[in-house]
Amino acid sequence: MGPVPENDWQRAVAVVAHPDDLEYGAASAVARWTSQGKEISYVLVTDGEAGIDGMAPDEAGPLRQEEERRSAAVVGVHRVEFLGHPDGMVETGVALRRDIAGALRRARPDIVITMNFDLTWGDEGAINHADHRATGISVLDASRDAANRWLFTGEGEPWDGIRYIYVFGAAAPTHFVDVTTTIDAGVASLREHKAYIDGLGREFDPDEFLRNMAGFAGTTAGCEYAVNFQRFTAG
Repeated sequence: MGPVPENDWQRAVAVVAHPDDLEYGAASAVARWTSQGKEISYVLVTDGEAGIDGMAPDEAGPLRQEEERRSAAVVGVHRVEFLGHPDGMVETGVALRRDIAGALRRARPDIVITMNFDLTWGDEGAINHADHRATGISVLDASRDAANRWLFTGEGEPWDGIRYIYVFGAAAPTHFVDVTTTIDAGVASLREHKAYIDGLGREFDPDEFLRNMAGFAGTTAGCEYAVNFQRFTAG
């Protein structure tokens, strides 16, 4: 496993299912990249409106959008797009591929970042959220779709500049990012999701959680804190 190359790209798009998904680790890597002058934008498939048990969706959706915008700004991201798919009911298929491909064509990235789409998450075999699975695998397909001018012709001009897709949280990582100097920004970014964290109904310390996870990754990477990714080549 080697470091994610950083000298051969300038623009990235991160596509995830919910507000807060990127902040559970990957935002520390984003902070490193934006500090280098790279342009990163976020695409959220849902508004996260079904994610707070004690708050109705029509209240939670706008609140979580705003929390995500503030969270993104903490790590230097100022373009955040929401695709409006229903939280908890994201489905793989043509509609999702079309919307993600359109977002990629608008942003024209060199690399794409997305989330674990495996059935399970972590060593204990916890079932990965259905929205996560649908989003991650659809990002792989949409990265190819974005280059095909005969697909989704209403979604802008084709973009064939995507070189790699990096998946965080994957069970078989191939690359890492040293986030030792930017983990504080990652923690601050996660703290911006106050309504969501308060709604968990249990004690949760963003600093402890992220440092434990990044510290474990760092033991393999050879640094204090790291974020791991699995890399796929855009076909």
